[in-house]
Amino acid sequence: MLTPRSSLRALAFVLLLASAPVRAADYTDIWYVPTESGWGANVVQSDLFMFVTFFIYGPDGKPTWYTADLTFDGSSYTGNLYATQGTYWALPWNGASVTTTPVGTARFTPNALNVYQATLTWTVTGTGSVTKAIERQTLTTIPLGGDYVGGQTGRYTSCSNAADNSSYTDRFNLSVAQASGVATFTFTYNDAAANCTLSGTLEQHGLTYRIPGGPYKCTGGLVFSTTATLYEIKATSLGIEGRFAATLPNGCREEANFSAVLR
Repeated sequence: MLTPRSSLRALAFVLLLASAPVRAADYTDIWYVPTESGWGANVVQSDLFMFVTFFIYGPDGKPTWYTADLTFDGSSYTGNLYATQGTYWALPWNGASVTTTPVGTARFTPNALNVYQATLTWTVTGTGSVTKAIERQTLTTIPLGGDYVGGQTGRYTSCSNAADNSSYTDRFNLSVAQASGVATFTFTYNDAAANCTLSGTLEQHGLTYRIPGGPYKCTGGLVFSTTATLYEIKATSLGIEGRFAATLPNGCREEANFSAVLR
């Protein structure tokens, strides 16, 4: 039997949402085309702004330096492309030698279904334009295992019983075990008095992880067994964060965001 979380916490969460800003996904990472290893783009995101550096090559095959300042327009990040020149690296830096010249435009369009694929288009005026399907580049395996304490916000929608549609907040202790490409997330929820386990095979995409369709089981104040997809799982400097989504046995769709610090 599925027991919904407290309606009072749901009401508090709805009121909180009314004043809270919507947060965009974080696309900070190295992006590339796997079959074209040798060039790429470094993306650093600050809220709804991106600074992008391109490591690409000119008509002579030599390294070419471009940067872009991109701002979110509701579906893509768009802005100007710049060519910058400065002091030869082996000489003392001379700020007066730096020139930054607009040379075209650039657009970063996230994939509508995930945060690890995107389309990158750039145009150099008088030279041409190119569009590339890019993805995050993984450098090394990032450890997630540990014991954490944190909070979660979520909502139930599309429930068979409309009265079960609600939002909630909850606090938890979290234990993450990671080995041989598999991870298990064990949440002990303080407010719901429940223990929930989500597990499965990890897919690493750059700085983020994803677990597609792994077991999701709860006991105690919440009792059910289903499957869930965890995504945008990321180790932070202080802990861990991520999201998950599942269809519950009573027909409800649960979507939740969580964040925690190491204990």
